[in-house]
Amino acid sequence: MNRNEATAQSPLRILDRVLNGGLGKGDLGVVMAPAGVGKTACLVQIALDNLLRNRQVLHFAVGQSVEHVSTWYDALFDDLTRIAEIPDRDEARATVKRNSVIKAFPSGGFAMARFDESIALFGKHMQFTPKAILIDGLDWAHPSISATVRDLKERATNLGAELWLTAQTARNVTLKSAGTPPPCDACAALITVGLFLEPRGSHVAVRLLKDGALVPESTAFMALHNDTMRLVAGGDSAISTRVPAANHTLLSGGANGSEALFGGCAEAWGLAEETFSFPSHTPAHTRGLVQLTEEELAAGDISSSYLKAHMHRSYPDTPLFKKVLQSIWHQVNTAGEVFSIGQIREDKTVNGGTGWAVELAKHWNKPVHVFDQEKNAWFYWQNGEWVLTKDPIITRERFTGTGTRFPNAAGTAAIKALFERSFGPAPK
Repeated sequence: MNRNEATAQSPLRILDRVLNGGLGKGDLGVVMAPAGVGKTACLVQIALDNLLRNRQVLHFAVGQSVEHVSTWYDALFDDLTRIAEIPDRDEARATVKRNSVIKAFPSGGFAMARFDESIALFGKHMQFTPKAILIDGLDWAHPSISATVRDLKERATNLGAELWLTAQTARNVTLKSAGTPPPCDACAALITVGLFLEPRGSHVAVRLLKDGALVPESTAFMALHNDTMRLVAGGDSAISTRVPAANHTLLSGGANGSEALFGGCAEAWGLAEETFSFPSHTPAHTRGLVQLTEEELAAGDISSSYLKAHMHRSYPDTPLFKKVLQSIWHQVNTAGEVFSIGQIREDKTVNGGTGWAVELAKHWNKPVHVFDQEKNAWFYWQNGEWVLTKDPIITRERFTGTGTRFPNAAGTAAIKALFERSFGPAPK
């Protein structure tokens, strides 16, 4: 399969049907969704669609690190090339790296002056003139948002680039036949198209807004995988279709106990794995081993005081344990959901070092399930509370499996039952 066929997996294909192609220079597209639904992943898929067509992309990340965003690019590129079976994978990866620049701003730190400085710097020293400009995390509640968006469109027009932004909507917002949802309504006249992401069971529906009106589903509808935002073939019918086990990837640390059990099940059911480790550390389960460099580990760095404040307890202050915590960041960063085996404490945290994976999932608004071995039951994090749930299944193609090093019989059985409910009996 060539690169053109690979880009057929992109959410931008919804624009091909309705607009007879993508955005033009100075046109604005906005990816709208509640927190945790997939705005960043969707934006990265839009970037990859451009990059694989040899178009330069400039990605501004507000409130995120360059390492965080780069991890998304790597994970979604690997997923896309695995599914599409691109023969020139190394060459394609080099194209992506060569044509993309990621610039990070602190939360609330985006300003037009800094934007202009970046554009001038990249143009002068890198001969970099983007054809797509992406900004993730812009503050739509800022009083001057309309002026900022207008200025960005002007800059994009002058550069001959299309412009993509993300916007976080409230969880209770639904699309009406007309009208741009808040907080984007103040800039409705400036928006060429809006992609509104709606969770629907195990997938995400993409609804299209054009000229302030909702395009009918019969004309423009697309279903995307929850975690990768890659296109699901087949439209509405695909939403209820169970994704084959082989299309899923388990992310873990491969440690003794729960993680090794998750890994054993992943291998038995034919899932892919990414087992994160680092030099001088050998996990118990090594299938799909990913050796993190010191630079990659640093992306997940966390201070002991911050960790103590969130987990309400102290952890060993040793170089080894610090690297374990850093590797947990990679296990959760691009996962669509998290499953953990352990015990829920009275302060609502989960016991053990792997409880940090659960806290990261909460912080990033990812679905997270914990099997409490003492209560012999699954719990789901919802609205700041652990809610008793029954028989969860794996719905995301990239998911984290973690937990205690000392699973009891109930915890061991819970992991196996999770895979059986999700994928059917283990192949013989």
